[in-house]
Amino acid sequence: MDRLRLGAERDAATPVSARGAREAVRLSIVVPVLDEAAGIVPMLAALAPLRAAGHEVIVVDGGSRDDTVALAAPLADRVIASERGRAAQMNAGAALATGDALLFLHADTRLPDDAAEAIAGAWRRGARWGRFDVTIQGRSRWLPVVAAAMNLRSRITGIATGDQGMVISRALFASVGGFAPLALMEDLELSKALKRAAGRPVCLASRVLTSGRRWDRDGALATIVLMWRLRAAWALGADPARLARQYGPARARSHVLQVFAKAPEPGAVKTRLAQALGERAATAAYIALAEHTLDVAAEARRRGVVAAIELWCAPDATHPTLAAWARRCGGTLHVQQGADLGARMRHALRDALSRDDMPILIGTDCPAIDVGYLAAAAHALDDNAAVLGPVEDGGYALVGVSRDVDAFDGIAWSTPTVMDQTRALLARAGARWQELPTLWDVDTADDLARWRAPRATTA
Repeated sequence: MDRLRLGAERDAATPVSARGAREAVRLSIVVPVLDEAAGIVPMLAALAPLRAAGHEVIVVDGGSRDDTVALAAPLADRVIASERGRAAQMNAGAALATGDALLFLHADTRLPDDAAEAIAGAWRRGARWGRFDVTIQGRSRWLPVVAAAMNLRSRITGIATGDQGMVISRALFASVGGFAPLALMEDLELSKALKRAAGRPVCLASRVLTSGRRWDRDGALATIVLMWRLRAAWALGADPARLARQYGPARARSHVLQVFAKAPEPGAVKTRLAQALGERAATAAYIALAEHTLDVAAEARRRGVVAAIELWCAPDATHPTLAAWARRCGGTLHVQQGADLGARMRHALRDALSRDDMPILIGTDCPAIDVGYLAAAAHALDDNAAVLGPVEDGGYALVGVSRDVDAFDGIAWSTPTVMDQTRALLARAGARWQELPTLWDVDTADDLARWRAPRATTA
């Protein structure tokens, strides 16, 4: 740990409480990541105000196989690679940090808006390490109880967990040798060392928001029992590596992108557009829009945002262009089934849910959907039953679900009230959902010109 000590010599020479009294605390936010392409963009975007205020963000990748590193690069001050393992990755980030305090933040955790102010206030009062209270976001009704228990236990024991956003004076972190090289419980071991060196942590009442995906996926009660059993075993001296194998990774569910498409026959596609342009021109526009959508889909899969692409076809999957499109994006062909659009969407979504996948369904007429938008949708499904991508005409261009939700029956499709009707059905079902920024789709000649204008400029 010599590099940690060398990096903190300046801080060690000046008492933290004295520095904090006369200047703001500059934070180095260290984010360990591994295959986080689906959520890294919104996570790091939320830290942009802190970067603008002079704090730094260091992302430490443990060998991601998706596009995490490329997506993180423009949104962080440094993106580095290290040995895999949360402890090793956080130590690597700390070794390069230049801030007064280190804030270790998991990739599925969000800071409160007043995080920097809360830390600065605690430092002015002489604090050298601490953590936030936590709120766990997810679908289980047990999660508020779990979060309350975590916060209370931390106050009683003086032990902090990584989910609570641990913040530590850089000099103090170096003096205790950083995180021990453990496969699990590295945060608890560090807390014990910090308590011995500097006393109990300051417990900040501001709340970080962390994902409850493990509780939702593995079952809240089962996860609670598992975690208490592992903590008890750790307290009795069990091998952390063995405990890590028992804990295992959160059981992953894949995001699947479903694209609804029609066979490109004149008179059967873009009928509103055909009234202004004629059937052949409207069909050509439809083909261009579809191929643009499929290229975005292929890029999303390449970057690890989605694991698979499904092309859901109407009236069937026999048209040669549909087969060519499937090859273009590396997708599989499926046939839409159902009496109306709602029934067809629900059938496709249920098909993916039956495999324990999380589907995201789009059409081909919203060229504003890009990889970042799909990544935001995938991330939203980690903590919500549904995600919607509204469009300006009152409908939506994207819908994703993490469980079967009755949000499609009785909708008056192709009307300006589709989005409002869908919101009402979701609320009636008791489902939590997230809405992405409003986009626009191509239904008219003006819409088509809107899409073509920037393309013509860059051509």
